[in-house]
Amino acid sequence: MTTATIQTLDTPDGAFTILADDQGRVLASGWTADADAILARLADRVRPSSVEKGETDAAAAVAAYYGGDLAAIDDVAVSQHGTAMQLAGWSALRRIAPGRPLTYSEFAVELGSPSAVRAAASICARNAPALFVPCHRVLRTDGTLGGFAWGLPVKQRLLEREAAVPALI
Repeated sequence: MTTATIQTLDTPDGAFTILADDQGRVLASGWTADADAILARLADRVRPSSVEKGETDAAAAVAAYYGGDLAAIDDVAVSQHGTAMQLAGWSALRRIAPGRPLTYSEFAVELGSPSAVRAAASICARNAPALFVPCHRVLRTDGTLGGFAWGLPVKQRLLEREAAVPALI
């Protein structure tokens, strides 16, 4: 791979870092200023050969999201590599409406595999471009938060922010 661009923004939930490829697609992102933590979200085989600080196209969508335009993240291009089920799962995550989280059981049903609750959770855990592929919108079957790579307080604030904005349906 060629050189990737990394950018860290200030958000109400703390530092948010975006790693984008040379086509502007988000490879990984999350609530940290630690570039190594972002790179660690990627498998060795898909990590960029070099990384430079700069501006990413996705930064404007993050600012708009935090400004109340929850749909701003929907059309940001991402690049993910995984199994067919992982790719289907990551695509399904992008269809979960803000303010309408699913449980892992419901997410497994969306994937067409109602008994694959653990696989559904694994898909969320392996999601590198957080926020743009909103794995934070999936909860434990009992409705509690469950895990989140960037910490449960961030997940809680994201869900609260999304619940507070009326859905445009």
